Amino acid sequence: MRSALIAGLLLALSACTTVPPEDMLARNATPATRTESNGDVITEYRNGGRLVMVKVVPLRGPTYYIYDRNGDGIVDERDSRGGPMTYYKLFSW
Repeated sequence: MRSALIAGLLLALSACTTVPPEDMLARNATPATRTESNGDVITEYRNGGRLVMVKVVPLRGPTYYIYDRNGDGIVDERDSRGGPMTYYKLFSW
């Protein structure tokens, strides 16, 4: 019982220490931002000319992030193997 309580507290503490996805990129990743006709703001992060991450801020709805999981510089269906491509930021303080 005591170890379950400690594990629960550590899990809660780790949720408080999350960093923004932009901070996890390499320091030399260059952002390029554009606004679509529907009002969505899309920021592409590239490292050495290769696509690393895309941040989408929709006009309505939560911000989400799409990652190039296999490192080929292209976000496609091959990146979806092994898990989701889209990540949502659930909490922020």
